[in-house]
Amino acid sequence: MNGRVLRIELRRSVAPWAGILVLVLALTFLYMPGGAWRSGTTAWTAQWTPLAMKTRSLLFYLWPLAIGLGALQGLRDHRSKMSELLTSTPRPARHRAATLAGATAITLASAFALLVLVGGVQVLAHTEYPHLGWLPISLVGVLFLVAGAVLGMGAARALPSPLTPPALAMGAFVFTALMHMTLGRTETGTTDGLPSTEPNRVSLLSPTLEDVREAFVTVSAPVHVGQTIWLLGMAATGFALLVAATPRARLTALTPVLAGATIALLVLPADARRMYVVDKAAAELVCDGPVCVTRTQQARLADLAGPGKEALRLLHDALGDQAPDSVRENTAVLPDGSTPRWSRGTVLFGFDDDIIATAKGEELTWALIAKGMVPGCTPVGWSGFGGDEYAQTVALGWVLGDLKPLGGLSARMRGEVEAETRPVWKELKALPRAGQLSRINAMRAAAFSCEGDPFEVLSGGASR
Repeated sequence: MNGRVLRIELRRSVAPWAGILVLVLALTFLYMPGGAWRSGTTAWTAQWTPLAMKTRSLLFYLWPLAIGLGALQGLRDHRSKMSELLTSTPRPARHRAATLAGATAITLASAFALLVLVGGVQVLAHTEYPHLGWLPISLVGVLFLVAGAVLGMGAARALPSPLTPPALAMGAFVFTALMHMTLGRTETGTTDGLPSTEPNRVSLLSPTLEDVREAFVTVSAPVHVGQTIWLLGMAATGFALLVAATPRARLTALTPVLAGATIALLVLPADARRMYVVDKAAAELVCDGPVCVTRTQQARLADLAGPGKEALRLLHDALGDQAPDSVRENTAVLPDGSTPRWSRGTVLFGFDDDIIATAKGEELTWALIAKGMVPGCTPVGWSGFGGDEYAQTVALGWVLGDLKPLGGLSARMRGEVEAETRPVWKELKALPRAGQLSRINAMRAAAFSCEGDPFEVLSGGASR
């Protein structure tokens, strides 16, 4: 395949339009108003690894589209009624197939590369932690698009019907959905009476990845290897179907994709904790005295250090020897639905915590005090509002000597918190100092063990 032939193929095929459609659709999703793609520490423009993970998650929609567009390209000779003419020419079928597949592969790879480039330019402005650990995630994403398109071409050549492209696209979409709904998930037990599931190795045959909550979580090397084997088998089958001329050859062409899937399932990890792992270099702590953040967030350390030290001082004044002595970004990665684990000696926080995310200066100090007093027991990956926030507000007021509003709350929620906490605050302040300390210590015991309701304890109830 020389350059002249490739340029002609690009002009006369739908390959350029396939690349343009994939790029435009992806950017539309990423810049959709109100989307979750652009918020928090795992926004697609915040860090390199989230950039790769978020753009890979778009393959939930883009991969079926690539397969359908590949099938449309594979029908070209049948639509133009040139199949018999082309088979009579001396040029080998594999050369024609390579030109057809190569043009589409180049445009799809270029579209995905441009998508990553758009995000990468913005990541450069937001992070001080450059690395290349994200690159395999994106390269496998490119391979998914290319292999899917080539498979679609081969399938359409083997089944030349106008229904083939939409049927293949819909089938790929259903396959991807099932990988993340039923077939690709395993029930792991219950938390508080509700079922919990985690991905199994079958889910890794899907082009998209699980949504991760931390910027320092990445995909393990066995996942990259297993998915690459699966995709090479898929591409080989697509190419073999493109050049196959007999029913027997078409049947034989299915061997690579079946072998690739089998080998991939042997290589891919079965345990979800070995699929998505902590990047130790990214999670390494960078400290300013007792205040530490991960390397991914080291650009925010300067703004955190002052409020963090002030929070520790105020906590020590209020609690004495029982006060925490450090502030640290939480690097624990727990399964969805599990109970958080906290340390009395360290104020653990996440930059995506509701009360931390938008706080600055004095409000950040208050938020860290609240986390140090009542870290919160909402199961990992869940959201909730109620007792923990009420207890944080009263505990913060006890440390500061006056009720202060927590950040990250709407006006309506602040009003609700005020109505619930003001009577408890007055009752607590009316007690002698020893009685106040007794309730605060009981509250902290319930808060750090995640057994019982800290706000109920503050209200005078018993810790369960």
